[in-house]
Amino acid sequence: MRVVVVGAGIAGLAAAHALRGRAEITVVESGDRVGGKLRTTPFEGLPIEEGAESFLARVPDAVRLARHVGLGHDIVHPATTAASLLISGRLRPLPPRTLLGVPTDAIGLIRSRVLSPAGLIRATADLVLPRTALPDDPTVGGYVGARVGREIVERLVDPLLGGVYAGRADAMSLRATVPQLTSIMSEERSLLLGAHRVRARTAPADPTGAPVFASVRGGLGRLAAAVADASAAKILLGTTVRAVSRTTAGWRITVVGAGAPGEWDIDADAVIIAVPVPVARTLLARVAPHAAAPLAAVPYASVALITFLYRAARLPPGSGYLVPPREGGVVKAATFMSAKWPQLSAGTDATIVRASVGRAGDARDLERADVELAGVVAAELASTTGLTGRPAASRVTRWPDALPQYLPGHLDRAAAARRALPAGIALAGAGYDGVGIPACIRSGEAAAEAVLRADDAVRAGHAGR
Repeated sequence: MRVVVVGAGIAGLAAAHALRGRAEITVVESGDRVGGKLRTTPFEGLPIEEGAESFLARVPDAVRLARHVGLGHDIVHPATTAASLLISGRLRPLPPRTLLGVPTDAIGLIRSRVLSPAGLIRATADLVLPRTALPDDPTVGGYVGARVGREIVERLVDPLLGGVYAGRADAMSLRATVPQLTSIMSEERSLLLGAHRVRARTAPADPTGAPVFASVRGGLGRLAAAVADASAAKILLGTTVRAVSRTTAGWRITVVGAGAPGEWDIDADAVIIAVPVPVARTLLARVAPHAAAPLAAVPYASVALITFLYRAARLPPGSGYLVPPREGGVVKAATFMSAKWPQLSAGTDATIVRASVGRAGDARDLERADVELAGVVAAELASTTGLTGRPAASRVTRWPDALPQYLPGHLDRAAAARRALPAGIALAGAGYDGVGIPACIRSGEAAAEAVLRADDAVRAGHAGR
């Protein structure tokens, strides 16, 4: 079986790896490297992430794949995950044991002093309020706000969603974004009690004390490269797919690049499209218009990551902080990289801080030139953390249209698109099934199984005639 995978992000690479030994695989990537948003590059001689910097370790997909490709002994965990929130200009500890911002530890919430007295009283009203009538797929903010009040939405849920999705709680689908809350909405009256039960059931205490997050020694770019190598796929970098069309025997992928003049074709029995939704929609428009149509309702948000190196600087304790939108300013989150991942700068006096900028629907700050943006962010970091002295180096990494926004009804639209796909084409990636690395790996592997099943069905049909 011949399979072409369009896109060499971690979803496409996971699909190629899952097909090894069962298909002849060609991966087509328009960029000059594999990995997509897994990108580790030197910064002042240190291997620093320009994209994703960790993955969930308690979700098995990424850990399993890392082990399969020989990186099991290189899995590392953060030295600290104790984050803070910027509330009224002061850093407050993020309350412990929340479920994406929904508190499950009342004592920890009170001690954090994140909520005002009125906000605490409103949150406890959830325990006595009658069941809330909601649409089938409400927004995260709509459900959480109705149960525990707007202050928890604005000070806890919004900054956490902004860090993961660059989105706003009042726009994001509950079912697609926080599926853990879906069962609470349908089965429980109280959100607080339901969240406590779900967290106790799904996140039991780890007897080894291992944190919930992990990375790979040397950076996540190593993971992408190792998966690409282990897939044994033919990988065409600098190659853009112009069209996908049917043939009597299967599919024809028209590409340009890879050092060849003009357009040329690759014939295949199946195609896995593992690129951002707008690109996938363009490729599907002619061969599967009914699959392309639902994808028009998946917008994307742009972000920028600004990395700084300071010499012998002192930072507040913890792994960094999140900024609720109502606090204003440019920075939405900051990670103290050298504190969270001390191996990055071991043996040096370097202090690495990375800030994130950009929210869905508000890209004004991203219009600043690199020098201006870095200057504004450095000033905000200094004001918030007490950092003194100018950074010795800075780097601005821009990710235009990087993060899909799961609006209400997203899961239904993704399912409708997949149902409308012709046999032999599958979709994978963050635009459908989750933005985290484990979710993308799972999506790519599911796409591989889908095209294998379709091929089996075709072969069975031929054998029966």
